[in-house]
Amino acid sequence: MSISGGLEKAVELGDSIGCGAIQIFTKNNNQWKAKPLTATEISKFKETWEKSGVKQIVAHTGYLINLANPLQNWEKSMESMEMEMVRADMLGIPYLVLHPGSHLGKGEDWGLKRIVESLNILYSRHPELKVIVLLETTAGQGTNLGYTFEQLEYIIRLSDEPHRYGICFDTCHVFAAGYNIKTAKGYEETIAQFDKVLGLGRLKAFHLNDSKYDWTSRVDRHEDIGKGTLGLEPFRFILNDSRFKEIPMLLETPKEEGLENDIKNLNILKSLIK
Repeated sequence: MSISGGLEKAVELGDSIGCGAIQIFTKNNNQWKAKPLTATEISKFKETWEKSGVKQIVAHTGYLINLANPLQNWEKSMESMEMEMVRADMLGIPYLVLHPGSHLGKGEDWGLKRIVESLNILYSRHPELKVIVLLETTAGQGTNLGYTFEQLEYIIRLSDEPHRYGICFDTCHVFAAGYNIKTAKGYEETIAQFDKVLGLGRLKAFHLNDSKYDWTSRVDRHEDIGKGTLGLEPFRFILNDSRFKEIPMLLETPKEEGLENDIKNLNILKSLIK
């Protein structure tokens, strides 16, 4: 949901179309910095949230952040990520979704270690923070890391404080990365593999997105629910899986002016719940 006009506006928009959970950026997602949050902004956001029907809010980091960056922008990424963590915490948002990072040619092992190092530094600077970083499953496009459950497990296992991390499971990304959640058998095998490698207790949020490209494509392109290569079945599996009943599920489907597309996709998902 858009935060245009104030952070609390995102809550109002989500509430207006019956969302039980929403995702927001706490700042402009294509800029490194932002003005500090004021006490008034924070209180307005919290009061609006408390009065609304929105039960859960998840924050997402800006798109410029790359904690695996071997170049000079690593320092900018660190500063921006630190700010995002502090802002989410100040707003009382429990989860902050992060694309793990891209190694930009330095190699996957190097990139994964860089991510571990980066997050260790950030949490060591702010031991008081309650916000949990959710590493998002990725499609593995280009040099993006986090496209296997094993890579995500590696980051968490090598971290100084594993309890500070969870996982955001993106349906489009997982499918494009090579996990076939399209069939009942494939879905169960994927969830079993996730449980074996990471543990279902780590799964804290879903991004429910159809995919423009097919299985194993490694291309990150979202599509409206039921209009892509995933179809409706994978969403039916997830929505009716009792293990995930309390986990926030968020749409990142293509946006249009207004909320019409969000309402349409939301209604399709609700129609799949038995």
